[in-house]
Amino acid sequence: MPTTRLKPLNRQVVVITGASSGIGLATARLAAARGARLVLVARNAEALQTIAEDIRARGGQAEWVAADVADREALDAAARHAEEVFGGFDSWVNDAGASIYGELEKTPIEDQRRLFETNYWGVVHGSLIAARHLRPKGGAIVNLGSVLSDRAMILQGAYSATKHAVKAFTDALRMELERDGAPVSVTLIKPSGTETAFQEHGRNLLGTPGIRVPPPAYDPRLVARAILHACEHPKRDIVVGFGGYAIALMGQLFPRATDLMMEALGETAQTTDKAPAPMRADSLYAPKGDGTERSLTRPVAPVRQTSLLLEAQLHPLATAAILAGLGAAVLGAMAARPFGDGRMRAAPSRRGWR
Repeated sequence: MPTTRLKPLNRQVVVITGASSGIGLATARLAAARGARLVLVARNAEALQTIAEDIRARGGQAEWVAADVADREALDAAARHAEEVFGGFDSWVNDAGASIYGELEKTPIEDQRRLFETNYWGVVHGSLIAARHLRPKGGAIVNLGSVLSDRAMILQGAYSATKHAVKAFTDALRMELERDGAPVSVTLIKPSGTETAFQEHGRNLLGTPGIRVPPPAYDPRLVARAILHACEHPKRDIVVGFGGYAIALMGQLFPRATDLMMEALGETAQTTDKAPAPMRADSLYAPKGDGTERSLTRPVAPVRQTSLLLEAQLHPLATAAILAGLGAAVLGAMAARPFGDGRMRAAPSRRGWR
């Protein structure tokens, strides 16, 4: 999408769904700190009001609309509010999501349908509303997929299916807008396991005290950086965290071996004896315990604050220059390396030649 030109963040109005906790909340706070005007969308009106008031108290501009992303009319109302207050929007971030941990044969179909209503149809509704608004003037649509958009995870089968669907929809929408010459960037963000309330808000059908994202887990502010980069720079996709990327890559190169590894380790890697507080557990059908970027149930593994893979994607030219410099240094060192025992070899005497 080389013709798409996106505004600097401090000149943008950004709509963020799922803004009441986790990645959405981290994105809202970082966007406000960088001067963006915000429209925050989630189901939890009380949490949204508190978040918006905090942003305003720090000098930012934030409006909020309580809406379930499964409800197309409610999202239309959020878009209208952005038009009424700010004259429209420049970027739309589809972050709202839910999760289920459980075996597929033991996961009720109604729960799977509800998961798709949020994770897939919420992205569809938001993207189509945004595309209609942005086609004439340009802007960015940023959808939250997952590394599980590329590789299914055992015991997260329904969630993985929603993220595969989000990837397919996002890729198709990008092609259609590009074919039409619409100046709209469409990006898929693919986080690895992220330390948010995801592990508390997930519906747990495994019979264990608690569930968790498989380690390594990454700070949600890393994902927020990726999202806001996509609001300013046209990108096809951005992966956050090498840990999840490596699993997806293994699944492509060695699918059978990856299957066997997940079958052996999948339950251990995704369960914990730390149970979430009841007021924060299971938000599939109703909001629970919002207002925090990270989980209040301490993770088993340390949370990674950096991602070299992310930095390489956000700064490709600098990364290429660094790699070229390292390559030149290695070649130079090899060229200067002495032969054999450290002494330069003398040319053989011509007298010994036949």
